[in-house]
Amino acid sequence: MVFYRKYRPQTLGELIGQEEVKRTLESQLTSGKIGHAYLFYGTRGTGKTSTARILAKAVNCEKYRSQTPKFGEPCNKCQSCIAITNGSSLDLVEIDAASNRGIDEIRDLREKVKLSPVSSPYKVYIIDEVHMLTTEAFNALLKTLEEPPKHAIFILATTEYSKLPATILSRLQKFNFKRASKVDIASAVTRIARSEKIKLDQGSASQIAEVADG
Repeated sequence: MVFYRKYRPQTLGELIGQEEVKRTLESQLTSGKIGHAYLFYGTRGTGKTSTARILAKAVNCEKYRSQTPKFGEPCNKCQSCIAITNGSSLDLVEIDAASNRGIDEIRDLREKVKLSPVSSPYKVYIIDEVHMLTTEAFNALLKTLEEPPKHAIFILATTEYSKLPATILSRLQKFNFKRASKVDIASAVTRIARSEKIKLDQGSASQIAEVADG
């Protein structure tokens, strides 16, 4: 398995360089005040999709089913967490708006979103590169965001915040993902190298962090 998949963050605590995002989402989870529509925006490679999947696991984790509406970090051991991690969960729907950008795809989503989750409290929809949707598709999505079913959570991700219509932005809780610091990246690289039994001095770790560019 390639390193970026093997060491992809599986909890909020494992995210690198997104302290503000982590604090806000952790607060929402522990209080049970979960939103129904989020926007994760920022530079490519800063953890937007990883965080979306972590949030999907947290709200559906079997560990918290008896504590609803309060949640926490996903356990990554229950059937729900494992299914989301390996991509087999029917209650997590990931859509790449770059290749599914038309009104027909969003109309299909609007019809399916009415259906209850298969085995979880929430059905989570992650729409990546959401800025690629057509104007007609955005209009159709807006109607769903205005009156979402109680069981649905939408997480939109984009690298182009300025391309989203104001009407859509007004319906979303917005989280800005920033570039991680070189110190944080070097620390993560060193930790992975140690885990893989790879000899790596601090200078080399720093060079990798420099090339990573956040």
